[in-house]
Amino acid sequence: MEFTVADIAGMIDYALLSPSLTRETLDRGCEEAIDLEVASVCILPYTLRRCASILAGTAVLPGTVIGFPHGAHATAVKRAEVRKALSDGAAEVDMVVNISQVRSGDWAYVRRDIAAVQHPAQDAGARVKVIFENAYLNREEKIRLCSLCGDLGVDWVKTSTGFAPYGATLEDVKLMVDHTPSPVQVKAAGGIRDLDFILAVRALGVTRVGCSRSAEILAECKRRIEQGTARSAAGEPA
Repeated sequence: MEFTVADIAGMIDYALLSPSLTRETLDRGCEEAIDLEVASVCILPYTLRRCASILAGTAVLPGTVIGFPHGAHATAVKRAEVRKALSDGAAEVDMVVNISQVRSGDWAYVRRDIAAVQHPAQDAGARVKVIFENAYLNREEKIRLCSLCGDLGVDWVKTSTGFAPYGATLEDVKLMVDHTPSPVQVKAAGGIRDLDFILAVRALGVTRVGCSRSAEILAECKRRIEQGTARSAAGEPA
């Protein structure tokens, strides 16, 4: 499977979501995202408007999170969050499902909760990624969420927030790819620290990844290509 630096950069949502990041670090991350030509920046909500201003005129999309990181916000609060995000310039939003209600089996509530974010976002032309937080769910719950998100027509289903006991795994990614109906796409996030993992999930069908080590990963990608040692997940020369 051949790939270029642009191919990998185009998969990356540059995550700027650590609560300890300073305003200077957040600004610098946005500038770096432009230099790297990644797909988007997913930034702390309070600074989304500034992020959108920095990214204006570039191909990098501004995005933020809703109900983050535990998904336990009341639906009305999530609806207010997405409206604020849209007014601040969000082109994409990553929302966390109500994990408690998933585990309780209240699927009607889960559907309403997702729709409360999805409908205003998509009506405004923004795209929606639904975060499952797989570390807390069993196989049947993950599959049911894939089906529900397919019925609703969200843009992506996503493995994790990066703030749970574990993040993306190849097993979870394969399960989500296998059970998510087209045209819904799959995003892997949480603990993604190297190029090889990105190549592995790309081979499974993932189209986006969330990571904070974008510069290091793309530098490694460039190094392998320049040295002729780039390999796909199957071990073939790129």
